[in-house]
Amino acid sequence: MAETYQTFDLIEEITRVDGTRYYEVANIMMNGVAEAAAIKGLIKSVRILQLNIPRSKSLVTYEEYINETYQFPSLQLTSWEEWAKPEGPIADAFNLILQTNHIG
Repeated sequence: MAETYQTFDLIEEITRVDGTRYYEVANIMMNGVAEAAAIKGLIKSVRILQLNIPRSKSLVTYEEYINETYQFPSLQLTSWEEWAKPEGPIADAFNLILQTNHIG
């Protein structure tokens, strides 16, 4: 669990070391962590695709799941953890966020 609740307001595209890409809903703090991961070679790159995404029921659903499930990393990371999006309400919420923001 996160020590402090994180709210999300952006969508980023992360390129894994193998060159494959995936989308993530995050915030500017997590984008900074992803930038640090890219510098350390844990991921290839990260780029922000959409800023100030609207707060919706889907966003809150996904945000609550992430805050309850994952510990938010510091800049002193030694590995990159990709957040799972389990089938059902979480994957549906995540996909709706992307669709609403014309991503994907």
